[in-house]
Amino acid sequence: MSETKEYFAHESAYIDEHCQVGKGTKIWHFSHIMPNAKIGENCVLGQNVYVADGAVLGSNVKVQNNVSIYTGVVIEDDVFLGPSCVFTNVTNPRAQIVRHSLYEKTILRRGTTIGANATVICGIELGRYCFIAAGAVVSKDVPDYALMMGVPAKQIGWMSRHGERLDLPLDSDGEAICKATGARYVLKQGQCQYLDQ
Repeated sequence: MSETKEYFAHESAYIDEHCQVGKGTKIWHFSHIMPNAKIGENCVLGQNVYVADGAVLGSNVKVQNNVSIYTGVVIEDDVFLGPSCVFTNVTNPRAQIVRHSLYEKTILRRGTTIGANATVICGIELGRYCFIAAGAVVSKDVPDYALMMGVPAKQIGWMSRHGERLDLPLDSDGEAICKATGARYVLKQGQCQYLDQ
């Protein structure tokens, strides 16, 4: 168990010693948190979630059912992981070769959304508030606010922090307003920025 138990864990969940679980976090049925995993405050881990030794989750992370977060995955605050999305940590795995020393780091920046059944190949960085569509296979770095879709994933647009599609071009500069919140965004030289800080 963690040294302080200010979180909820279902009786069927396994929480190993020497892990950190933040206040207000909920861990549901048949999940397993390994030693040295770090989970922030107010997270929700659904059924059958696995968090490996050394994996890091920020605060307010929502992990849906059947997700394994392996060693080398670093997840910042406010990230959403859809059901059965997949992470890897070795580029060239072989059953007969031990490659623990070759685990690659994968970083999900604040506000990232990963859709159901999407796959994120290791060694890349997903930018802030990017949105990965269900079933996509992401193998390259993703810019902030980018909307990615397909196999392999390609950028098809831009998304607001609120999760609304922004009316911005892919190949030139522009400005847009989130229809849900009225927040302003500007696109310059391929980088989308939130203006209403």
